[in-house]
Amino acid sequence: MAKFETWDGLELNYRVWEGEGIPVVLQHGVVADTNANWMSTGVVAALHSAGHTVVSLDARGHGRSGKPHDAARYSWQAMARDVRALYDELEFEEVAQVGYSMGGVISLMVAATDRRVRRLAVGGIGSGVLDCGGVDRRVIDLPDLQAAMTGDGADASPTAKMFRVLADAVQADVQAIHAVATGLDDRPIETLADITVPALVLAGEDDPFAAEPERLADALPNGELAVVPGDHLMAVLNPAFHTALVDFLR
Repeated sequence: MAKFETWDGLELNYRVWEGEGIPVVLQHGVVADTNANWMSTGVVAALHSAGHTVVSLDARGHGRSGKPHDAARYSWQAMARDVRALYDELEFEEVAQVGYSMGGVISLMVAATDRRVRRLAVGGIGSGVLDCGGVDRRVIDLPDLQAAMTGDGADASPTAKMFRVLADAVQADVQAIHAVATGLDDRPIETLADITVPALVLAGEDDPFAAEPERLADALPNGELAVVPGDHLMAVLNPAFHTALVDFLR
């Protein structure tokens, strides 16, 4: 594990597994971290076994990275800028960018603006990117996620409570996650037309956050789709997810 100071002075944590070829950069979903989203699910092992250099970033407010409780320190643009700052820190000239859920939205934003991204894979998102500009607020809205991170989360919806259970399981800083859910309250994506690199949409067949994934894949100029068994939390654990990702990046 290593740390670096990002563009606004916040210290972020990342981890590198050395391999060959273009590095694969991973960005996890909300509440999760490198271990919960990528290591414990077998994704890092699958990519590293295939020979890839793998790099995973703990987003601000998550994992071992800095966790300010000020919502002004969080925005979609800030998190996308953090990923680009990691490229700078490691002096990457080209990368394959991979993101899940919140990290999928961030990865789309990075791929739209940074020519170092040569391939892109996103999971846990679908038509919400097109209809809501990011995370599908028809499934969960940010105030509900904020409620899940307040007190014991009893006033939140069942969907939001799922994220509180995850937060408690990974010992997340719920005040920081509340600030994240407050700071991300905007529409980060208006168009996907600028993402011309080969792109894979990976969706769990029972994942409500990845509804109509074919619409997202079709909206990407060079997109393709792989649907695997599982819901939002379980799809990334499925060997079919690992196989589809490794095959796409090969």
